[in-house]
Amino acid sequence: MAELETRELEYFVAVAEELHFGRAATRLAIAQPALSKAIRRLESRLGVQLLERSSRHVALTLAGEALLHHGRHALNAVGAAAEKARRAGDRHAHLRLVIKPGGDANLLSGILAAYAGRPDARQVDILFGGATDRADHVRDGRADVALLYAPFDDLTGLDHETLTVEGRVAILPPDHRLATRSQVTLADLAQETLPRWKGVRWTGAPEAGQGPEVTDAAEALHMIRLGRTIAILPHSLAQPMHPDLVYRPVTDAPGSELVLAWSQNDRRHLVASFVAAAVDAAGRA
Repeated sequence: MAELETRELEYFVAVAEELHFGRAATRLAIAQPALSKAIRRLESRLGVQLLERSSRHVALTLAGEALLHHGRHALNAVGAAAEKARRAGDRHAHLRLVIKPGGDANLLSGILAAYAGRPDARQVDILFGGATDRADHVRDGRADVALLYAPFDDLTGLDHETLTVEGRVAILPPDHRLATRSQVTLADLAQETLPRWKGVRWTGAPEAGQGPEVTDAAEALHMIRLGRTIAILPHSLAQPMHPDLVYRPVTDAPGSELVLAWSQNDRRHLVASFVAAAVDAAGRA
């Protein structure tokens, strides 16, 4: 059975993300011929073609897409193992929580207060992540726990506890055909165009058209104001409401879960204590 080395995965992931050997070589600080040779050697050992190449074009094959997906997780796991080993030996380590700005459904203050009241509480460092990278903060050891939204965020390799379930709202331009409704359904939105959230495949409305790619809510709201798309967001992420847009509850949309997530392999008391405090505080809220 072929084995992969960490360096080979790093090389492949760089090429797969850049889709350009020159940029990937610069990113890795190695010579482009050496990088090309390493990728060919990797394909030979695996017995599959990972990349389709031409003089002007590099694209992933199905095998390449699979290796990129799992390779990222593998590299994250290696990095996390080293980081967690260092932190496990530090009896005074802070707990690091990564959140999306505004992505706490107004629960964070209560959670922090509940945890601070525990005799084993540590200092909590708040990190801010983007719309789609917070789970990776936990996987690669940059954070101990994360507030994520299911099913939007990828929970692969993570354990989690659901803190609250909230409804979703459609955000529309004021001249939209549905703007005069007091509420809408998924069927009403079936033929609408929704933004493509970078790094997220699940939209919640599979029949909807694919609109512009966005990386955060601010970009999505801008595109909605331009009439290029609409959006369906958890209620808390739609706050504060923009005065130039219309917000309507989607009555039959599946609930969106705000979850507290941590690595499946993380059994530290530091994390378990914070999770227990968070679940207790969310239950009381």
